[in-house]
Amino acid sequence: MRATEAIISMAKENNGTVTTAMVVAAGFSRGNIKYLVDKGMIEKSARGVYILPEVWEDEVFNLQNRFKRGIYSHETALFLWDLTDRTPNRYYMTFPANYNLSRPKGENIRCVQCKKALYDLGIAEVMTPGGNTVRAYRVERTLCDILRSHSHVDIQIVTEAFKHYVTSSNKNIPVLSEYAKVLKVETKLRSYLEVLL
Repeated sequence: MRATEAIISMAKENNGTVTTAMVVAAGFSRGNIKYLVDKGMIEKSARGVYILPEVWEDEVFNLQNRFKRGIYSHETALFLWDLTDRTPNRYYMTFPANYNLSRPKGENIRCVQCKKALYDLGIAEVMTPGGNTVRAYRVERTLCDILRSHSHVDIQIVTEAFKHYVTSSNKNIPVLSEYAKVLKVETKLRSYLEVLL
């Protein structure tokens, strides 16, 4: 199979999206991507991200490709886990404490920083509405994050998220309690659960 056909095939298998990293890992040169762009067979969606012309751009996927250390959190994670019906107008991402935030802030991302032990806590993979996989914090970690005093998440969004969660068949109260202990929101969590459970 020629490089151009192989790259188009990779994109089709990946919801119409292909990245430079995927192409290079498959043993093809970056020049093949340029050729496909010049021929109109793929379009540049973001730095290092290309899509088939018939595919809608997946902004959530593109941002994480550009800011690989960013983990979707807070209201964006609630949206990705289907715990809110509000589409975020700005995306929340959490970065390690020493990460330079000037570029993500320039992209209108609401940035949160935390120390390494908390940064690694509860990372999971979730599907974007565009069908691509991104990293976000687990539901339980996200629910604890939105209870933290510096999160500034609207109380209606918090209440709605907890209502969705307690009626879910996938809820995991022991994990939720464990994260609440680590993130120091046990008292706030207890007050929500006492009302809803």
